[in-house]
Amino acid sequence: MPILNLSTGPVHYTEHGHGVPVVLLHANPGDSLDFEAIIPALSQNYRVLAIDWPGYGQSAIPPSPDSATVFLLYNILNEFLDALKLPPAIFVGNSVGGNVAARLASEQPDRVRGLVLVAPGGFTPHNWITRSFCRLQGSRFSLSPQRFARWYLKRRNATTEAMLERASGLQSGTDAVTLNRALWRSFGRPENDLRQSARSINSPTLLMFGKYDPAIAAGKDGKAAAQSVPSAKLVVLPCGHASFAEVPELFLAEALPFLERTLQS
Repeated sequence: MPILNLSTGPVHYTEHGHGVPVVLLHANPGDSLDFEAIIPALSQNYRVLAIDWPGYGQSAIPPSPDSATVFLLYNILNEFLDALKLPPAIFVGNSVGGNVAARLASEQPDRVRGLVLVAPGGFTPHNWITRSFCRLQGSRFSLSPQRFARWYLKRRNATTEAMLERASGLQSGTDAVTLNRALWRSFGRPENDLRQSARSINSPTLLMFGKYDPAIAAGKDGKAAAQSVPSAKLVVLPCGHASFAEVPELFLAEALPFLERTLQS
């Protein structure tokens, strides 16, 4: 069980295959197991690494979870890359994981060979409704991790059922919920908005949105992301928030050719 001792404590990750690294970054709530449906196919040709963010999966709760922000995850990703001395990688990020991956590509382009952003956070054109929702999810009145995951996962299969089970288990612990709420409070802040900074991204980028995603809408957020990231390809799949888990075959049909093209460019 690979563990790295980073600034937040022990951080767990999984590793499969060999080749150019592909780093998988999960959502809030979530963990590295969310990607289990696509790892076998990816690891046939790539070195696939899936991290558990601090406080999720098998990684330790970070100090002061009630003050966590997206920047905590961004800093941990940088520590993770440094600790493993990873060469430039392809990043597959879901939701807040997509936000972190896009931020890395805009600020440290030498670390990024390509991006697959799955319903990424940071491209929402905020209004009073979206800011109120972030405040609600950041409060004691928030939807539980299981109820929230059940709301945004629109396809049921073995992978998504396992995600829901984990959401009702470890992800619903007191410290994990505290962390979850803190991250939600940070989502509505101006520094979480990537629409301007993403214009500097020069990495090949595939945007994957779910047609039925109620959390990060393809019609609004997907369009904003496509307008922000130069030359990005936007794909909308018949699912909710986590296409790689809900419709893995359709996800791979788009992602695998994109990865091959990225390495050839």
